[in-house]
Amino acid sequence: MTTNIAPRAILTAILLVTTLAMTGCASWRGLNSLPMPGTQGRGPGSFHIQVQMPDVNNLEPNSRVRVDDISVGTVTRIERQGWHALLTITLDGDVDLPANATAKLGQTSLLGSLHVELAPPTTGPPEGRLTEGSMIPLSHSGSYPSTEETLAAVSSVLNGGGLGQIQDITESFSTAFRGREQDLRSLVGQLDVFTGNLENQTPDIIAATESLNALAAKFAARKPVLDAALEAIPDALAELNRQRDDLIEAADQFAKFSALTVDTVNQTKENLIAQLQQIGPVLESLANAGPSLTRSLSYILTFPFPNETIENWQRGDYANLTAIVDLTLSRLDAGLFTGTRWEGNLTELEMQWGRTIGQFPSPYTHANPLVIPYRWDQGP
Repeated sequence: MTTNIAPRAILTAILLVTTLAMTGCASWRGLNSLPMPGTQGRGPGSFHIQVQMPDVNNLEPNSRVRVDDISVGTVTRIERQGWHALLTITLDGDVDLPANATAKLGQTSLLGSLHVELAPPTTGPPEGRLTEGSMIPLSHSGSYPSTEETLAAVSSVLNGGGLGQIQDITESFSTAFRGREQDLRSLVGQLDVFTGNLENQTPDIIAATESLNALAAKFAARKPVLDAALEAIPDALAELNRQRDDLIEAADQFAKFSALTVDTVNQTKENLIAQLQQIGPVLESLANAGPSLTRSLSYILTFPFPNETIENWQRGDYANLTAIVDLTLSRLDAGLFTGTRWEGNLTELEMQWGRTIGQFPSPYTHANPLVIPYRWDQGP
């Protein structure tokens, strides 16, 4: 028995020494520091990347690297880099991830092993591709809540989070609402109606909020003007305070003036009404003459022919004209000498010749015909 065990012990010692000589005694960190057979990321086309992690907890070398819960690689080395950890990972050659991928430390189950989870970015578009020597920076790495953190959060909720006071709160509500069930039911119904009305008015509330936002933006844009106004208001109020007596006196005098105005209006009311009544016929006549007055404006550009009938006078390159020329002495006297020193001379001459039929009447005033009354003893 002894002779059989000794060769085995010697062989084991030789293998151990050989392994230590090959790997180096200084780098020996247990069996996890050695490549484990059957792990991912060891086949043809595999490549290495590095990941900066804020904390690796109890992660060990040879831990799995997963993408969508599928193992695609292995953690080959863990080292410290400043105040964070630096992982070296080997991935299968068919892994296709963008260069800005994320890395998180996760746990397969409540008591399962730790692994590194790689995933495309969720806060931006994918960029590039992970290749040999790529680095996932600290800003793209993190960790899922661990079992210890989850239990600590549950403990905080159960012990100091107020969960133990639910019974006291329930009893207080029961005491408060005892005997008031109908009121409570009515309150719930009113709240339901109020909520429905509030929901129907949601567009109006949104529009009012947007209008208020626009108003606030206008106030913000005019902040310097408002600041200057607010700074000037105290001085203006102080000046108004100093001028208070004058303002009171001015208001008193304005009241007296108003009383005088009312008295004047009352005294002149009858005269004013009479004048308005007299103006009425004048305005009525002016209104009646309105159509004729407006039609007379058409003579301005086409005088002496009305604009409405000018086409009957001028047709193309020729014009129609009908003229009646009266060369009787009375007509010449009235047309040429009225108001002059020779007024009436031609009329008298015509009357001396015995022509009175069809004689044109002449004012025969020897003065301004616009102010001297017309005499009916002239003419036929």
